[in-house]
Amino acid sequence: MKPLTSCSREEWRAVDGVLTDIDDTLTADGELMPAAAAALQRLAQARLPVIAITGRPARWSEPFARAWPVDGIVAESGGVLLHRGGGQAPPGPSAGLVVEFSQDDATRHLNAQRLRACAADVLARVPGARLADDSAGRLTDIAVDHSERAHLSPEAIEAVCAVMRAHGLQATVSSIHVNGWIGQHNKWTAAQWAVPRLTGRAFDPARWLYVGDSSNDQLMFERLPLTVAVANIERFLPVLTHRPAYVAAGERGDGFAEVVQALLAARADEAPASSV
Repeated sequence: MKPLTSCSREEWRAVDGVLTDIDDTLTADGELMPAAAAALQRLAQARLPVIAITGRPARWSEPFARAWPVDGIVAESGGVLLHRGGGQAPPGPSAGLVVEFSQDDATRHLNAQRLRACAADVLARVPGARLADDSAGRLTDIAVDHSERAHLSPEAIEAVCAVMRAHGLQATVSSIHVNGWIGQHNKWTAAQWAVPRLTGRAFDPARWLYVGDSSNDQLMFERLPLTVAVANIERFLPVLTHRPAYVAAGERGDGFAEVVQALLAARADEAPASSV
């Protein structure tokens, strides 16, 4: 993991689009940071597609998919895709929204029963465990709060993961929640699904940058050649098996803005000079 300043212009110039986490990568305390908002706008002006991939629920993500200058948001760790008709409609609170699922209706119905049973078991077996405040908006997964409104020790977090896995769920730990779901989808499959759907182009990992902040970003850190973490990744370093290629100096949205500044500066250097 190298400082962001050591990333070469050649690496930046290969980027055709940006994939990013949301919580504690773009936000602080659940709010989009001004620096991140400005950076997203700059990417839109540069006509670089941006797709956010988050463990947050679909209902929580809906207003942001409408209002932010992004092509779409994949919520619930790859379970739900929200977008404005392929990214063609302009952002805004009244913009129409398309909601798509990675699983069919029958599968989601059966999984919902198993997810409810697992959630009840977690609450019964792990002292101090509580469901995330955004649980009502979840359509394909469950989430246990460990750092947003509640606090769980590392041992309790691992106990939550163990119960989820015993029920046959995938389990990952974000900066605020333990997310559990049924199926093989994840942030990597989310990128494989969303990029062609929203851009009309095949997903080439060598042409996409990923920005994240926690252990549930490891799959992306492992599989994409150009990955960056914001500085608050530090708290997760002891548990990371796969680290990002680079780390920004700034935390959260400030770090994301730093990444965008470096990316756009390299692209500006590449642009041909206008004739006089």
